[in-house]
Parts: sequence; C-alpha cells; structure tokens
Amino acid sequence: MPNEINIAKTPLLPLENTILLHEGKAEIKINQPMAGMIKNWADMGHSEILASGLKNEKYSREITEEDIYHTGVLIKIISTHSDGDGILLKADVAERVEIKNIFIENGELHAEYTPAPDITDITVQEQEDLLNYLKSLIREIAGQFKGARSIISLIERQSTITQLIGFSAPYMNISRQDKQELLETRSVHQRGIRFLDFLLKQKESLKLQIEMANKFAESTNKQYRKQMLRQQLKEIQKELEAEEPGSTRKEKKDYRQLIDEADLPDYAREAALEEVDKLEAQGANGHEEGMIKTYLDLILALPWNEKSSGDIDLQRAREVLDRDHYGLKEVKNRIVQHLAVMKLTEKKRGTILLFEGPPGTGKTSLGKSIAEALGRKYVRVSLGGIRDEAEIRGHRRTYIGALPGRIISEMKKAGQKDPVFVLDEVDKLMTAYNGDPASALLEVLDPEQNDSFSDRYLDIPFDLSEVFFIATANTVSSIPGPLLDRMEVINITSYTNSEKFHIGKDHLVPAVLNEHGLDTQKLQITDDSLRLVIEKYTREAGVRGLKKQIAKIARVSSEKIVGGEAELPIVIRQDDMEDILGHERVRLEDALKENFPGVVTGLAWTPVGGDILFIESTFMAGKGELVLTGQLGDVMKESARISLSLIRSRLANQITHFDFAGNDIHIHVPAGSTPKDGPSAGITLFTSLASLLTGRTVDTKTAMTGEITLRGTVLPVGGIKEKVLAAHRAGIKRIIMSAENESDIRDIPDDVASETEFMFVERIEDVIKLALDIELPGAVVVNMDYPSGNLRSSSD
Repeated sequence: MPNEINIAKTPLLPLENTILLHEGKAEIKINQPMAGMIKNWADMGHSEILASGLKNEKYSREITEEDIYHTGVLIKIISTHSDGDGILLKADVAERVEIKNIFIENGELHAEYTPAPDITDITVQEQEDLLNYLKSLIREIAGQFKGARSIISLIERQSTITQLIGFSAPYMNISRQDKQELLETRSVHQRGIRFLDFLLKQKESLKLQIEMANKFAESTNKQYRKQMLRQQLKEIQKELEAEEPGSTRKEKKDYRQLIDEADLPDYAREAALEEVDKLEAQGANGHEEGMIKTYLDLILALPWNEKSSGDIDLQRAREVLDRDHYGLKEVKNRIVQHLAVMKLTEKKRGTILLFEGPPGTGKTSLGKSIAEALGRKYVRVSLGGIRDEAEIRGHRRTYIGALPGRIISEMKKAGQKDPVFVLDEVDKLMTAYNGDPASALLEVLDPEQNDSFSDRYLDIPFDLSEVFFIATANTVSSIPGPLLDRMEVINITSYTNSEKFHIGKDHLVPAVLNEHGLDTQKLQITDDSLRLVIEKYTREAGVRGLKKQIAKIARVSSEKIVGGEAELPIVIRQDDMEDILGHERVRLEDALKENFPGVVTGLAWTPVGGDILFIESTFMAGKGELVLTGQLGDVMKESARISLSLIRSRLANQITHFDFAGNDIHIHVPAGSTPKDGPSAGITLFTSLASLLTGRTVDTKTAMTGEITLRGTVLPVGGIKEKVLAAHRAGIKRIIMSAENESDIRDIPDDVASETEFMFVERIEDVIKLALDIELPGAVVVNMDYPSGNLRSSSD
C-alpha cells in the first residue's frame, strides 16, 4: 500500500544540523533522551525509523510539530554504538516520505507517514547522459583534492541520479535549505538539473579559491625573491666600489632611509616607496634611473609639513606697510583687516587677494612687505604671456624632460607650506591650443579645493590651503569670470603728484643712489628738481617712469664723479634738468592754451590709469553725413550719433544758420592708433558739436565725463578717481560730471580735490549752460567748491 498512511506509529528523529537525502547512507550522533528511545525500538526488533530536519538548527524550547519539515526520509538501522551520553547510528536512507501526523508523548516523537516515491519524467537515455555528465563534474571537482581516488571509485558505482545525489550531497557545501528543496523535489529531471547547478557553482568556487591561493603564493615568492636580490645587489655594489682603486664616487643616497626619516604624509610616503622599488629594480645605470631620482628628490624637498614660526602682528604689519609704501591708506587698511580676520579665526586659509591697478603703483612690492610683516617666505611667479597649461600644472613624467609646474617648483624653493605667494600679471594669461592656464589656476586659487592641488608631474595631492596667495593685475576686464570670482579685488589707483614726490624722495632716490654706488655725500637732488621731473618729464599713473628718470640723473652724475669733472657733492637743480634729461616731455599746458570752437577736453580711463583726450569736430560742404575717426568703438560711435540728434532737437533755435542737409560733420579723437570706446565721452561729444555749431569755445581748463541718453539725461560713469587724477596732472581746474558721481569725490585725495572745482549736472541743458553759457529751458546745475561744500545754482 504505497499511497496509504502507515497506521503504526514510528519513532521520528528530528535532525538539527543536517538534511538526509534518500538512497544514501548516514552516520548520526543521537543524544539522550532520543538515543534511549531509538535503542529500545531497535531492541524490539524494529529496523526502520523516520527522520526529518528541523526548520531551524537550534531551539531553546521544546520542539513542536510546526518546527519539523513534513517531507522526510525513512531510514533502516544498520547498527548502533554507544558513544558517551548517546549512540552513533549507522543507517541506509531508504526512501522519501510525507509525514502526516506527529505525536509527542513524554518528550518522545512518533509519526505516521506516506511513501513519496520519485516521479520518473526522464527517458532512460536522457537519464544515462545526465548521470554521466554529473559524474564527470564530480570527478573534476574531486580531482583537485589529494586522496580522492577512493571517493571517485564509489561515485562510479552509483547507477541512478537519485543514488548519486544521495551519496554525493553530504560531501558538498550545500545549505540545509537547498538540501531540503532537493529532497522535496520529486521530479528526477528537475532534481538532476538542480543538482547540476550546485556542482557548477561548486566548481567555480573551488577554481576561484585555487587561483587566489596560487596568486598569494606567487606574490609571496616574488617579494621574497626581490628582497633577496636587493640584498645581493647591495653586497655586489659594495664589493665593486671597494675594489676600485682611488675611487672618488660620491656616496649614493639611501632613498629608503631618507623617506623613513622625512616627515611625509602617508600617501606621499607610499608613492615614494613605489618609486624606490622601481629604482632598485632598474639596477645600476638603468634607463629610468635619473628620472626616478629626480622625482624622489622633489618629493623629499617639498615642504609637506614645514611652516613659518611667525605669528600675525598687526602693529608690525602696519609699520612695515607704512615704511615701504607711501599713501595707499585704503589699501593698507584692507590688508590689515584681512590679517586681523586671519588672526581671529586662527585659520591660514581664506580669501585670495587681487591687487588691481596701473603699472608702477606698488602691487608686487606690497606682497613682499606682507611677507616680511608675517615673517613668511616670499615667492613670486610672473604669469604674463603664459599660454601653456603645463606651466601651472606641470608635465606628465611619461614625457622626456618633464618638469613640475611653477606652483610646485616655487613651493620647493620656499621650503615652507605657508609662504606669501605672488601671482604677478594674472590678467595677461593667454589661451592657446595647448591649454588654458587661467582654468588651471581655478584649483590653485580656490580655498575649497587647493588643499589637494594636483600637479601632473608630482601626481599626488599637495596642500596649498595655507599659502597666502596674492594676485596682481592691471585690469580685471581680461580675467575670466570664474577665476575673478575666487579673489577679493583691492583696487590701487593712480598716484597724485604730491604722492609721487614723497615716494620719490623717501624711497626711489635712496634706492637708486644705492644701486649706483652713490650716497648723499656724492649726489643730491633738490625738492624743486624732483617736482620738475614729476611734472615735466613723466606722465604716468605709477612711479616706474620716475625711477627711470632718477636713474638717468644718477648715471650722468656717476660719469662725472668717476671722470673727476665735478666737485662733491653734486647738487642737481632745476636748471640742470634740460642738460641731463633733455627737453621737457609733457606740455599739456601749452597744448590747451588756445581755444577753438569744436574742441573739448574729455576724460578717459585706461588700464594704466586715467588720461585726458581731446574731441575735435568740424564741418564741410557735403550731404549731411556724420564722419567719425580716431579708431572709435561701437559704443562711442553711438554716443556721437545721439549727440548729433540732441543738437538738432535741443539747439534748433541757436543754430538756425546751419544747413544740416548740405554739410558733413566730422568728429575726430586724436591718438588715432589707440582704440577708444565706452559711453563716458557722451557729454564731451555733445559739447564739441554744440561748440562747433554755435561758434562758442570751451575753457581749456575745463574737462568733462558722462554718458548721455536720447532724453538728454546725463548718466554716471566709472573710473572717476583715475580720471580726476589725470585731469589734475594735466592742469585741469574744473570738471563737469553726472550728479550721481558726487559720492565718488570722497575717494579723491584732499590735495587734488582742493585744487579742483567739481560741477555736477543732471541734463545736457546743464552741460551747455556751464560749458558754453547757453541758456536752454530746464537747466538745473550745482557747483561744489571742495572742500567747503558750498552749493549754488548756475544762475548765482
């Protein structure tokens, strides 16, 4: 009755650690009290018991029916042997059964069961082929182990798939859940395929383990072999050097020892040791020996952890700045404030400073003074004209002649990780086919990124976060936006003649005398002579040209001293200037002495400071065209057209005699080789046309700047300080500008502002009233006498 329930209650053995598969063999260790029940059952002449796995391996409570799998096996007892507190049971696993009822009495388990035979859903030939393939896989797996011959011979004896699975499964790494699924699968075909999948996984796992073991053994052997060869190589080199008679070879560097003694970060140490391994593997005179040694020397020379010992002393910083630089009050205050923030936060990293200003105004020397004030090393890199990104980031070491970039090279020279680093002429970087240097600077000048700056040659991160970076530029207009956004701009404006005098007397003259081997006992320059040089022989925003003229005086005097042509000390007076420096170079006063209708003085801003310009206009018979010359930009041309439209609409009653249709108007701005653009010449162009067409002249000591609109409104413009200083140098006494620029007058030095009259206007009617004394409806203008601040209307 294969499909009927066995009425007799049969002992049930719960299996904690294993799952038995039918048609196999088993050895089971059974503890008390279950061991006593099985032994009593066997002594009664019974040879069959039930066995089924527990759903969990361990239970801390009494086992219930829900804890036992209901698919189990019927096993036939072969023998029992006492083993301490239990028995060792040897048995054949006869068949699969379905357990129907479980009885628990006095802690003993009994159950009723129904046989659950296999379902043969595979042909004899297919079963034979699958059986042979399974045996071949088992032989291949077993062949990896020593002493597996006996197991292989037993495998060959298995005649069915079920027997093969029952025999082999106990030796395989298959989980209890997977074994239970194999047991519950009654289809011979499906169980064979599933067992095949387990064999393939076992094969791949074993293959991977063997490969890993072989690689580990090979790596260990290689390391041992390298170590032995290195030791032998050292001994051979020592022997050869000892046998060379009169050898003068320098002692070779022990890079391993140098690296161990150096204070390197872990990642730098690892990279250096890898290069040492390559160097030692090269042997004597290897083709990469020189490159590797150069690279190791760089790593060892870089200041990975060396810092300056100086603290931030604000009083000393201010004293040094005042000692080395005259004026620049606002700039010095900004620098001291920046240092104060660094001291309070106790952080070396922060904003990158950008000094913007004309040439010769002391931007680079400010960086040197800051370094002295902080007690740090000073390094400088000139970036003007650089077009190769490798100049910043370096070359990869795969190239012959590769070198690190300028940043890393200068850090090596500094010997400290927190120097004052000046990036000079940052606005003159150039873009070319081989990279954009400005983009390479983005990482250098970003406080959030430069703690791990990557140089291509060094190829490991280097910390630049504690470097005090200072950039200099003549103008920010050519600096890319992302780069400019990373810097705090401090504007350094043009010097007044008074400031130039003090700079020349206190700084330039002593420096030039020292450079030429002179002193005040040999050469003296009077104050009046120095002022004459400033006013008549130089016209610049800074003092670089002034220093050149002083140097020329020193050279001429040196020749006289060496030739014995003069008595000491030589005193340079005003009368000597023409003999030494030649005729006067600046004659702006003479150029503006005569008034002409249509000629007006304007003010302009340039990258090297402020400047004055003259706008000239004339008319001739023609077809009513407007001719513009002087290399004007589009914006300036538009201002000229707006001015002409305003003239025709606002001054129609004043110029009834002029035929616009029968005459051409020509506007020219001298210095035609220099490009000019911008809206700030708007009121100057308007006034020039008004002067031409009305026949009235504009005072030569009057200059103006401001943008105009078609409504006649005068708009504010930038660069007021530079423009006013340029006007003052040129002898201008009165300046007309937009009323909205009144606040910019606070930036003008007192000595300049006190000698200049500022007139603020809102509309072009106000401009005409002040410049040409023409009364038009709607004129409202105020006059400001600096510094008293008295305001009065134009009608007063």
